Amino acid sequence: MATTVRETIKEIIRKHLLEGKGKCFGQCLTAVGWVGGTLPELYEEDGMVELSMADVAGGGIVVGAALESRPIYTVRYQGFLWYNAISIVNYAAKSKELWGRPCTLLLRGIAMEGGIGPVAGSSHHSLLHRMPGIKIISPMTPKEYQFAYDSYMSEDDPYYISEHRKSYDNTDEFENVIHSEADFTIFPISITRFEMKKVKQLAEESNLKVNIIHQVWIKPFVINSIWKTALESLKFGGLVTDDDYVEGVASSMANELSLAASKRVWTMGLEPRTAGFHPSVDNLPPSAEKIVDKLKCIKYS
Repeated sequence: MATTVRETIKEIIRKHLLEGKGKCFGQCLTAVGWVGGTLPELYEEDGMVELSMADVAGGGIVVGAALESRPIYTVRYQGFLWYNAISIVNYAAKSKELWGRPCTLLLRGIAMEGGIGPVAGSSHHSLLHRMPGIKIISPMTPKEYQFAYDSYMSEDDPYYISEHRKSYDNTDEFENVIHSEADFTIFPISITRFEMKKVKQLAEESNLKVNIIHQVWIKPFVINSIWKTALESLKFGGLVTDDDYVEGVASSMANELSLAASKRVWTMGLEPRTAGFHPSVDNLPPSAEKIVDKLKCIKYS
């Protein structure tokens, strides 16, 4: 039976605690559900550290631990990073540069949408993106998550893993789709990557040929020669999709891609409004239908 993203995370943390003698910090870790089933059923004596509900204080405690070890810090909702990330971006991300002493930690920020209001929902990787000294990666498959953890363990930088709960049941790996000639190239981030199979189908039904290049690394963002060529040969341009507001990671990526290939690159993400607690006032990432409608609008405008 194939391994899910959930099982991959759970096994990584189990080994980190029991074999690596590490620690995992967070709020309500051992409560019902074990953070979406991503944590092994271990307790304080095994390295599972329950923090108080004082969100701002939690990040400071983990940063202190990171000066002596490699802790994992689980933040159950990415929106809570507005409270939890203060010490991480202002101390852990700067410690090696300022004082020559790495402050190495792995921050898990878990995104979800739908009926959870204006603070907890969606991805917020743009919040940390502008700060130097931290690496950001958004794995949505089992192999990608293992790669993210292995990369973290091989370096001494603080890492932020931008997760999404809707990826936890996934067992499949994604493959890029690149044609010799295409109308558009889509660069999907996070949960919008799961819309790409349907996007491809709907695009073909609309006589649109699209390249799809999945984005795992958010920071550093490195454009390779294949991506550059795929953009340069386009009839129209590129599109970056995200489940964060576009005034951040998506816009930054689009600008760099546009400059590298001299092609216009558009963005799609959350609408510029606050989400509520009811489906009628949700603010959800762009669907396959909306993405293809955007492409058709660009083509025929």
